[in-house]
Amino acid sequence: MSSTWLTTRAWLLMLPLLAVMIAVIGWPMIDTVRLSFTDAKLVGTPGHFVGLDNYMKMLSGSNFRRTLVTTTWFAVISVTAEMVLGVLAALLLNQQFYGRTILRALMILPWALPTIVNATLWRLIYNPEYGALNAALTQIGLISDYRSWLGEPGAAMAALIVADCWKNFPLVALIALAALQAVPRDIVSASLVDGASAWKRFRFVILPYLAGPLMVALVLRTIEAFKVFDIIWVMTRGGPANSTRTLSILVYQEAFSFQRAGSGASLALIVTLIVTLLALAYGALVRKTAGSAA
Repeated sequence: MSSTWLTTRAWLLMLPLLAVMIAVIGWPMIDTVRLSFTDAKLVGTPGHFVGLDNYMKMLSGSNFRRTLVTTTWFAVISVTAEMVLGVLAALLLNQQFYGRTILRALMILPWALPTIVNATLWRLIYNPEYGALNAALTQIGLISDYRSWLGEPGAAMAALIVADCWKNFPLVALIALAALQAVPRDIVSASLVDGASAWKRFRFVILPYLAGPLMVALVLRTIEAFKVFDIIWVMTRGGPANSTRTLSILVYQEAFSFQRAGSGASLALIVTLIVTLLALAYGALVRKTAGSAA
């Protein structure tokens, strides 16, 4: 059987999937690009061609710059904390101790919970009237009065980061734990015989085996954190005073709350471009890391 026929048959088998992808992804993307060059409203007339006006308005606006800083801050802090907590949890669960299997199973629960459920759970914990956090901190004497954790700009962002970390650090831990299974036991034993400290064993023996998988986890989590919407929308809706408003929430407000479909589409494409550039940059880092390991 010739290679040409094999290639043709492969494309024929993929045609149904390609048709679905074009219908579900391709056409909406093309229509979004078209809308981004118009002043169309969500309800009403289709709008008129305005060229790059929507893009210039979005990029030069203070709302976009402020929201970009907020999104970047959220992504950097939450992803960094998730990577550190995930690696520490993986190192702990890689040790031999009684109940390790049960603990591994329990660790998956936060990640397995739907994001909406997780956000609702943490919103109840942070409730200013009957929240568990206020009750616990009051009983141990760290605070004297109940606080509105989601009603204060600085505290709201910190509360969101904690909720996001609790939800997603198990993913990093699972990836790191799987990578730890590939570390040769004899190399670790040899480092112990040579008198290497715990830090040196981690830095020079274990970390090289974790670098590739952790880079993949970093790519996934950074992209997800940068386009975060659901957990913030459920907990704060971007407030208070837009202090927790991210780019995805700004897109939603522009397109649906203010019903400016044209400018909302342009903003959505700007966010898509930023996420794509992040993915390409991280992809290059992954290939570089894989090449170094090889």
